[in-house]
Amino acid sequence: MTAARNGGLMLNDLKFAFRQLLKNPGFTAVAVLTLALGIGANTAIFSVVNAVLLRPLPYPDSERLVWLSERHPNFPAMSIAYPNFTDWRTQQTVFEHIGIYNWGSYNLTGDGDPLRLRGSRISAEALVALRVQPTMGRLFREDEDKPGAPPVLLLSHKLWSSRFGGASDILNRSVTLDGRVWTVIGVMPPDFVFPGQLDIWVPVGSMSAESSYQNRGNHPGLLGVARLKPGVTLQQARAEMATIAARLEKQYPDSNKNCGVRIDPLLENRVGSTVRAALWTILGAVGMVLLIACGNVANLLLARAAARQKEMAVRAALGAVRWRIVRQLLAESLLLALTGGALGVLLANWGLGLILAISREALPRASEIRLDVSVLAFTAVVSLLTGILFGLAPAWQASRPNLQEALRETARGMTTVQARLRHALVVGEVALTLLLLIGAGLMLRTFHRLQTLDPGFSHERVISFRLDLPPQKYSTVDQQIIFYQSLVEKLGALPGVQHAGVAYQFPLAHEGWQTSFRIEGQPEPPPGQRPSMELTPVSPDYFPAMSIRLLRGRFFTDADNREHLRGRDLTGLNEGQLRNVGLNVIIVDEEFVRRHWPNEDPIGKRVRLSADAADPGLAVVGVVARVKMDELGEQGGFVQAYLPLWQYGGAGRAVVIKTALPPETLVPAVRREVQALDPEQPIYDLRTMAAIRHDSLAPQRLNLALLGLFAFVALTLAVIGLYGVLAYAVTQRTREIGIRIALGAQRHDVLGLVVREGVKLTLVGVALGLAGAFGLTRFLTSLLYEVKPSDPLTLLAMPLLLLMVALFACWLPARRAAAVDPIEALRCE
Repeated sequence: MTAARNGGLMLNDLKFAFRQLLKNPGFTAVAVLTLALGIGANTAIFSVVNAVLLRPLPYPDSERLVWLSERHPNFPAMSIAYPNFTDWRTQQTVFEHIGIYNWGSYNLTGDGDPLRLRGSRISAEALVALRVQPTMGRLFREDEDKPGAPPVLLLSHKLWSSRFGGASDILNRSVTLDGRVWTVIGVMPPDFVFPGQLDIWVPVGSMSAESSYQNRGNHPGLLGVARLKPGVTLQQARAEMATIAARLEKQYPDSNKNCGVRIDPLLENRVGSTVRAALWTILGAVGMVLLIACGNVANLLLARAAARQKEMAVRAALGAVRWRIVRQLLAESLLLALTGGALGVLLANWGLGLILAISREALPRASEIRLDVSVLAFTAVVSLLTGILFGLAPAWQASRPNLQEALRETARGMTTVQARLRHALVVGEVALTLLLLIGAGLMLRTFHRLQTLDPGFSHERVISFRLDLPPQKYSTVDQQIIFYQSLVEKLGALPGVQHAGVAYQFPLAHEGWQTSFRIEGQPEPPPGQRPSMELTPVSPDYFPAMSIRLLRGRFFTDADNREHLRGRDLTGLNEGQLRNVGLNVIIVDEEFVRRHWPNEDPIGKRVRLSADAADPGLAVVGVVARVKMDELGEQGGFVQAYLPLWQYGGAGRAVVIKTALPPETLVPAVRREVQALDPEQPIYDLRTMAAIRHDSLAPQRLNLALLGLFAFVALTLAVIGLYGVLAYAVTQRTREIGIRIALGAQRHDVLGLVVREGVKLTLVGVALGLAGAFGLTRFLTSLLYEVKPSDPLTLLAMPLLLLMVALFACWLPARRAAAVDPIEALRCE
């Protein structure tokens, strides 16, 4: 009976609240829109945080999946040497399953135009660890994950649908990859993306017999994935693997000195620490926007409560208890919040599209971002809490009317406590707004620094593309070199082309090749302590095509080739040895010289890539400017060096073309020349270097866009709140202002009276905001580049901007106050 009665009373409260809000459409519209902005922004950002950071990976019991790599003082995350992995697998007791994978590239021919496929070489046990089941067919068997096994592969659902038309008879069909016939044994689920968005998966064990895999000192891009046994913690796994690594270090000191094992949760590895820090920062920022919105609506409700004092007094005089009045007013607040939440969901849906359009490539798991049930539940909870947050204080104040004062005919205005509460809310809004402005200012400074940074190369009028020569078709170093020499010659002859070059990797591509080295004439470092460098084989015209500056010596020329090997007996050498034996020159960057030959002429110095005493070493023939290889914001890092491609060869390469014409106009001609050389050779990733540079700033662009947007919304809401408080104060003090003018007060006196009150509130908020900024902006350190969290320019400019906008907000009600007619002001009393 009591529950039914309470339910009926609540329903009556909601009906009455609905009628009250309809009677004040202007107030209702402003309050709902304000809340919709705050709740919608929180919903959109929480959708991203939920999909990227909180939602488990799409594998059964994914919290038990871990990612493994080797680690070294020079390499926090280093790929795994295959012999080390086999020892891990044999000696470990903490994993149910442990497997390895790396990335590969394949050229699909037949059944249409040649197509480059992104693939992964992956062990059968890695797929078992993930507990993935194919949509069609089966996974690899253990006997298929060994050298000499028949070549089998798994297709992605997307490739099966697009290239093979979703054929139901795809299983056991033969496909040609890199000139070799493979058999399709399964089709993976549509949402399977491990270790990324790929087209095919092939067994990694088929390559394990190669010399590069059997060399314990070589790290061929292999990484690990494992599933913890039930009851085993991450700390226990790390402890056991550290013990195994220490045992291997003692057993193989030459290759394993200082090598350990890194184990991270798979979700943590997938997301990355930088993205994690950025998303939590943005979620905190959007939470501040919601608090500012709540402050604004609370101020509106306080002003409305003051106007309803007589109504509340009548209710109290007729016997309404305080809780009854509070409940009625809270019903209005909750109705506003829920309406704002519903509108906020629509804004969030639009906002998600905007976020993904700005920088989809900056967000891992972007395809999983959506408004799902958990996000809608979050929105509902936030809406309810918001309604209570902004409604409780005004309801509590309004429920305590002074009956004698309120029922007097001339009574009006709010109490001193209500006025102080409104002022406190404005001060809080200003302080939070300043925090957001400073955060946005720091990101703007960072973005400007990166935009104007010299990356060591020019991206103007440079077009790039990639191609991967199939090793079965271009099996020798000479065949690879002949192809690239012919390609560069043909591309260089195209109209408008100034330079055409080939390189192992692009700048800003996060795909470097690092290797250890030693300096001839300097003591051999102890095992495991040799320095490392970023090494890039390039053709002679690569440097002028990228406008990389020559600081000393010379660039490579066509004479830096393999002619010096003519007449030598090279029989018995494996592929790696055949490559290295042709090398005799090297170009280093300025940082290499600074670290290893300070105050010396580096030209003619020799660098050795191996510890073999018979290795003649590579003579330094040039010094070039340092290039940003991973990202524009990188600092420190490995020294850089370049090898002559005409000596080293290679099957997978990046091509760059410097042109006097708009780069896009060359695309058809480039495709024709490649097809003329090899009709079965696809090219991919064809884009300008300007686009690559633009994409490299995607994370910073997203951070700046979101923080800037939220700061603008916060500034708008804070200014509206300040204006509302002063406008209401002017309305309440109309009689006082009329008397002042009647007694001789000048216009500037009245303007100053109102403006001073607003400026005083703003200055208090600015002081609190600056104090908070010194404590909170340190969390932005990992997102900044060459900008300190206490950047003086930002800490000066943002408060001045806020003060100027606040002055405008103060001037509007002040101008209205100065225009008060004293006769009309006194007559209304």
